[in-house]
Amino acid sequence: MNLNVLWFVLIAMLFIGYFFLEGFDFGVGMLLPFVGRTDQERRAVIATIGPVWDANEVWLITAGGSMFAAFPNWYATLFSGFYLALAVLLMGLVLRGVGLEMRSRRPGASWRRIWDGVIAASSFVVPLIWGVAMANLLAGVPIDAHMNYVGGFFNLLGPFAIVGGLTAVFLFALHGALYLTLKTEGEVMERARRLVMSTGAVATALFMVFFIAAYFYTPIVERLGVDPGMVPLLAILTIISVRFLTLRGAFGWAFAMNGVGIVLAVASVFLILFPDVIPSSLNPAFSLTIYNAASNAYSLRVMTIVAVSVLPFVLAYQAWTYWVFRRRVSLNDTFHY
Repeated sequence: MNLNVLWFVLIAMLFIGYFFLEGFDFGVGMLLPFVGRTDQERRAVIATIGPVWDANEVWLITAGGSMFAAFPNWYATLFSGFYLALAVLLMGLVLRGVGLEMRSRRPGASWRRIWDGVIAASSFVVPLIWGVAMANLLAGVPIDAHMNYVGGFFNLLGPFAIVGGLTAVFLFALHGALYLTLKTEGEVMERARRLVMSTGAVATALFMVFFIAAYFYTPIVERLGVDPGMVPLLAILTIISVRFLTLRGAFGWAFAMNGVGIVLAVASVFLILFPDVIPSSLNPAFSLTIYNAASNAYSLRVMTIVAVSVLPFVLAYQAWTYWVFRRRVSLNDTFHY
């Protein structure tokens, strides 16, 4: 395995970790108005992700930094061509973080309702954009011979892309609802369980539609990178299993399997793309690959040494954080969120 392949794999793993961990954060944020009826209940809901949400976003920051350093042409084309979409994405991430930290800085009910709305809306918009982005990568985007995006904003919003966005929204909503069944008590937990059933049905249907549509309405078969084999099918079966596990009351296993489904789905996208990082819909020869988008060999070597040295400590610290805050949140607790 050369360093170009290694860094493609590492970036794929960073995005997989980000979607798995931040997925339930987004889900909790989206469901905040539905599972929390009183201010104390909403504070408890936010407290389930309060100690970890910012650490989960480190995965995205690391993925973006790795992309910039290892594949600068990938980063440049992405941020210049998809500027408006990424600006909306970043604004959503910023507003969500501000909302989580600011909602309890003042005691007024109207103040908190405003920030609760901001948290819910931004938690919906961000996964919607991520789903649209993944769908567009599978379908290909208009990239010219100079690695420039030559389409417009609305070129990114075709029917397949919208299905991808909605799939991500409902999949993360299900992930968040399952997480809340494990982290809350009483009425909040019961509402989360009911939402698992409703969001789960929609998420499963959209998930199947998205992957079936990918094979029939995108050119992935003609420009297949690494044959994903059974991985997409396993992703679908895993998500289907969540429904049966929740009917049996096995919410812990359902959360784990939903997470595995997200991991397999994102892994399928990267397997299909390889060795492309941004496929061109105009001409396959114009596609950005792990070779024509990469930094020089020396930069990749230095980055590899740094990553091998630092990454184990980062993973150990995050695992320790989850262990420390592993207990359920009670409405009798004192919150600062």
